[in-house]
Amino acid sequence: MATKVVDLVYWRKLRRTGVVFTGLVMSLASLFQLSAITVISHICLGVMAVTFTLRLYYKLLELLRWNPGVHPFESYLNHDSSLTDRETVMLVEEVVLMIAFALTEIKRLIFIESVIDSIKFVLLLYLLTYVGVFTSGLTLVITAVIVVFSIPLLYKKNKMRLRRMVRAVKAFVKKIKDLFLSLYHKVRPSSAPEPATKPAPAPAAAPAPKQKAKAK
Repeated sequence: MATKVVDLVYWRKLRRTGVVFTGLVMSLASLFQLSAITVISHICLGVMAVTFTLRLYYKLLELLRWNPGVHPFESYLNHDSSLTDRETVMLVEEVVLMIAFALTEIKRLIFIESVIDSIKFVLLLYLLTYVGVFTSGLTLVITAVIVVFSIPLLYKKNKMRLRRMVRAVKAFVKKIKDLFLSLYHKVRPSSAPEPATKPAPAPAAAPAPKQKAKAK
């Protein structure tokens, strides 16, 4: 599944990606005027109109003996899309882990386990209030779909130019950083020199013992 999504996003199969991209954008755009149930029903009716037409056409060819009775969608019907027990367990475990992780993070942010992370979360919520005033969630979803399908294609076509721009930006940031570091080292007051340590006085020599006067 991940490989198929990557193929769609990178436009490796132009016809399939074009159909998926156009269908997604048109379906999401139609939600501005119609309800989700109406849009889904119309999409299903359109698909079934095509499949019914092809099925009747192949049936007519079969009656005229121009077709050996091949079903037009036999490959789709024979495709095994069922999940094994192991795949089902793995899928359920992944979903449960994602839900548990999301709940843990929300609990950690709301009950202020980390003050910095909670402040960032509050700022994000505050910005989202302004985003909600100027746009809707559906507009953001459509924009996200367009960005997901456009950025990889633009990067693929302008890879070398973008890499040169990234290198130039990194070099500029490095120059600014080095400039600030040099200014900081120049402005920073130099530490006072440590007083020279006086050499410790040499210990006094012990007095020589007096010799006893010899008796005459």
